[in-house]
Amino acid sequence: MINFNETTISDLIFHRFSMDENNCIENNNLYEYQNEEEENILRKIFIKPFTSNFTTFEFKHDIDISLNPLFQLSKFIYEDENFIDKSKEIFTHLKNVSKHPNIKDGDLFIIKYNDVKLDNIYYEALGIYKIENKESYIEIIQDNRGKGKLNFRKGIGERLLDKACLIIFNKKPYTISIIDNGSKETDYWKNEFLNVISKNDSINNTDQFLSLTKSFINKKYSEPNISKVEKSALLNKSYDFFKNKESFDIKEFEEEVMKDSNIIEEFNEYKKNYEKNHHFKLNNDFKIATEAVKKQSQFFKSKIKLDKNFDIYVHGDSKLIQRGIESDGRKYYKIYYKEEL
Repeated sequence: MINFNETTISDLIFHRFSMDENNCIENNNLYEYQNEEEENILRKIFIKPFTSNFTTFEFKHDIDISLNPLFQLSKFIYEDENFIDKSKEIFTHLKNVSKHPNIKDGDLFIIKYNDVKLDNIYYEALGIYKIENKESYIEIIQDNRGKGKLNFRKGIGERLLDKACLIIFNKKPYTISIIDNGSKETDYWKNEFLNVISKNDSINNTDQFLSLTKSFINKKYSEPNISKVEKSALLNKSYDFFKNKESFDIKEFEEEVMKDSNIIEEFNEYKKNYEKNHHFKLNNDFKIATEAVKKQSQFFKSKIKLDKNFDIYVHGDSKLIQRGIESDGRKYYKIYYKEEL
């Protein structure tokens, strides 16, 4: 979905954030990297983590989107207002929402990018990063007399980012990718600092509809008297529908996958409750996002566990598996196949 192959860094600044006001340090100068190697290192640290981050968000506000502080500040940066001054205002906004006593100190990086590709269109983008945990590394010092020593230091490497967001300047209120590996106890990054909701786009519709379908099938076919083969077959049909089609249409999905009118009715009722609980209104038709389908594939593996002896993986036609009970009460599965592979 998001492609960074041609992305370059336009502006970069960093500030030192601390819960103790006396330890906060605001930088007044942009950082200018010296060569291509330095830019590549910066790209690996700050861009690479977003390549596997698929869920998208957008800014929100209960009254008016223009009252969302970070939306306004990022908009000003996009419109080429003073980058250094606006980065300081972002820094101030972070301090204002950092109220929990367990919030960690860290370094705040703000980076403006050119040529971020989203759905085959190039956009400018803004990355905001709070680095809370440093990596340990060893620096080797050698002199011309053959003597050497080791300096033990801490710095920023290619480990998981603590907190980050990438704001892509497409149609307002923009598209946002979020990373938050911090404690849920201090869950302020997404809700207070950014103030966002899930974006109603193809990737979220694909991801949410697959989650809805999996949840519905697992709940409906959880009763002991219903065959797990039926459950596996429906999971396979659902996943294959998304895997093999370019676009989604709910009527087509109901006819090809659910089929039975009673199941369709139950599914639609379940869908209403799912939307309410997840605060996300699913579209009835949308372009299927292959990234979301691949992400969900691990949750649609159809496995039947038999005591502690066997696992049966069902990948195709469920009619090739028959379930029965012997006269002595022992249960069995009969499997038909053409050849061993």
